Amino acid sequence: MSIKNFDLTTLPRRVKRIIALGCDLLLVPIGLYASFALRYGEPIPTASVFWEKTYWLIPLMTLVSVGPIVWFQLSKIKLNAIELRSLVRIAACSCSLVILTIILSYLLSLQAPRSVPLIFGAVFFLGAVGVRMIGLTFIDYMKGAFGNLTPVAIYGAGAAGVQLATVLRQDGGLRPVLFLDDNPALHGLIIAGIKVRSPRDLEKFVSRGGIEKLLIAMPSVSRLRRNEIVKGFIDIPIEIRITPSFTELLSGEANSFDLKPVSPDDLLGRDKVDLDVPDIAKTYAGRVVMVTGAGGSIGSEFCRQLLECEPAKLVLFELSEFALYSIDQAIRSLAPEGKFEVESYLGSICDRARIDQIIRDEGVDVILHAAAYKHVPLLENNVLEAVRNNVFGSKTVAEASLAANIERFVLVSSDKAVRPTSVMGATKRLAEIIVQDLQVRSHSTKFAMVRFGNVLGSSGSVLPLFRDQITKGGPVTVTHPEMTRYFMTIDEAARLILLAGAYVEGGDVFLLDMGEPVRIVDLARRMIEMSGCRPVELAGRKDQTTLEVDEIGIRIVGTRPGEKLYEEMLIDDANTVKTPHDKIVRANESSLKSGEVETLLMQLEYQLANMDSDGILKSIGPLLHSELSSAHWARQTGDRSFV
Repeated sequence: MSIKNFDLTTLPRRVKRIIALGCDLLLVPIGLYASFALRYGEPIPTASVFWEKTYWLIPLMTLVSVGPIVWFQLSKIKLNAIELRSLVRIAACSCSLVILTIILSYLLSLQAPRSVPLIFGAVFFLGAVGVRMIGLTFIDYMKGAFGNLTPVAIYGAGAAGVQLATVLRQDGGLRPVLFLDDNPALHGLIIAGIKVRSPRDLEKFVSRGGIEKLLIAMPSVSRLRRNEIVKGFIDIPIEIRITPSFTELLSGEANSFDLKPVSPDDLLGRDKVDLDVPDIAKTYAGRVVMVTGAGGSIGSEFCRQLLECEPAKLVLFELSEFALYSIDQAIRSLAPEGKFEVESYLGSICDRARIDQIIRDEGVDVILHAAAYKHVPLLENNVLEAVRNNVFGSKTVAEASLAANIERFVLVSSDKAVRPTSVMGATKRLAEIIVQDLQVRSHSTKFAMVRFGNVLGSSGSVLPLFRDQITKGGPVTVTHPEMTRYFMTIDEAARLILLAGAYVEGGDVFLLDMGEPVRIVDLARRMIEMSGCRPVELAGRKDQTTLEVDEIGIRIVGTRPGEKLYEEMLIDDANTVKTPHDKIVRANESSLKSGEVETLLMQLEYQLANMDSDGILKSIGPLLHSELSSAHWARQTGDRSFV
C-alpha cells in the first residue's frame, strides 16, 4: 500500500482493536512512572523507597490492568464517535485502575505514597483521551494530505452542520474543512474541530483551491431562505448541495443528509446509458488522436475522456484562443505525467493547408470532428457562415483525412440533420452526405457519423438557460407547450462519439437509444421543482411579479425560426443494424451519387463566393425535398423553401 492510499480506517476491525488495546496497556506503565515522578517532583525518582520495592508495582499493574480495560471495552470506542458516554467509560476504567493500584500496594506491602494511585488515575484518563484525539487528528491529516477526499465547506454551524460533519468523517469521500455561518458571534470559533468563518470568505478559499463543494446544512429554514443562500453564491464556481428540510424528512420525501444537486442526469427522465466499454480504450490506445472544436462543450468532454484511453498523443485544434487555452490547461493538469503528449493548435477548419500540415507533422491516426456552429435561430440569419463552416469546413477536414490515409474519421452530427427545417440542420445533413461520399472513394480511411439529440449542459442548451432564469427568479421561457426533444448528457454524447470510432465499418451513422423524447415544458417544471420552488403557468397579463415568493412562472413565447416541434433520429427507421452495444444502433442510410454531390458543392461554393444567401437556400431546398415529409414541405414557402 502506497502512502498516497494509506488509510488506517480501512484496516480490519480486529487489528484496530488490538492497536487500541496495546496503546491503553502502554499507558499503564507510562502513567505509573509519571505519577511517581510527579509525586517526588523529579523526572527520574531517586527516593530509595521507589527503587527498593515500589517499582515492582509498574509491571504488576500492567498485567492486571488488562482486565478493566477489556471489561470496559475501551478498544471498541470509535475514534470519530467519541462523546460523553465514551468519556464515562474511560473515567470508570481509570477509577478501577486506581482501586486496583491501592489493593495491590496493600497486599504486597509496597510503600508507595497514598497520592500516587490518585495521580495515576488522572494521568491514565487524560492519556487515554489524548491518545485517541491524537490518533483521530493523525488519520484526518493523512486523509487530507495523501487521500482522495474532496474538501468541502458546510453552511450552518448549528446541530445539523455538526452532525453532517460527523457523518462525513465516518463515511469518507468528503472532508469538512470549514464552517460558514451568518452569526458573527460564531466567527473564529472552532466547533467539532472545524473553524467557523463568514460566508463572505468562501470565494477566497475556493480561489485557493481549498474548497470544492458547499453543503448547506440548514434543514429548519424555509425553501425561500435556502434559495436566497444559493443565489448568494451563484457567481462562485463551486458545486452546491442542500440537505433536505425537516418537512421533507418527516414526510419521507428524502433521507437524512441526502445531498442532491440539480444535475443533468436527474433531468433525463430515464436511466443513464452505460457506455463504459473496453472497446473504447483499445481503439485509441497508442494512437495520435486529433480533436477539432476541442474547446467546445462536446469536444472538451471527450478530450477528458480520452485521457483514460492512453493515446500516444492528443492534438487539440480550435478556432477560439480562449477556448483552446482553457482545454489545454485542463488536459495538461489531468494528464498523467509522461503518459502521452498534448499539442494545441489554433486555426480554422476551412484552412486546408493548416489541416494538412498538422496531420502530417503530428502523424495523426484518428480525427474526431466536433467543430461546428450549432445554434439554430442564430444560423437562420447567418446562412453564409453556417455553410462555410459546417459544410465546407467539414469537407476540408474529411478530404485532408482521406488524402493522408488516416485510420478513422468521426463526424459529430445532430438529430436536426433528419428531415431538416433549419439552416443548421441542413448544413449538418450536407456534412453527412459529404462524408458518405468520401467513404465510397476511400480504400483505407474509415468514415463514421454520430447523430444524437440535445446535450444537457452544453453551451446553448436549455439547461444553462433555464438554470439562469430560475436563479433570477423567473419566468422560465418555453417556445411551445408541445415541443419535445431527445436528451442525453455530455458524458453519454462523448462516449458515443468515442464508441463510433471503435465500431466504425465505413459510411455508417451511429445512434444512441435515448428513450422517449421529453417535453421541454416538463423539463422546465422539473428544474423549478428541484430548485425548491413551485412552477406556475403564466397566461394573459399574469406575470412573475403577481406570484408568491416560492413560485416561478413558465411563459410560452412561441417557436423561433427554424425550430421543429419534434426531432427525429432516423431518415429510414427500418434500415438499422445492431452493434455490440445493446443501446447503440448503426443506420445504413442512402446517399447521393458522387456526381450529384460534386455538382451541388460547386454551386454552393460559387454562391458562397458571391455572398448569395438566397441562392444557397434555393440550392439546398430541392436537395432536401425528397427527405422532407409532405406535411413538412407543405408548410414551406418562398425562397426559404426548406426553413
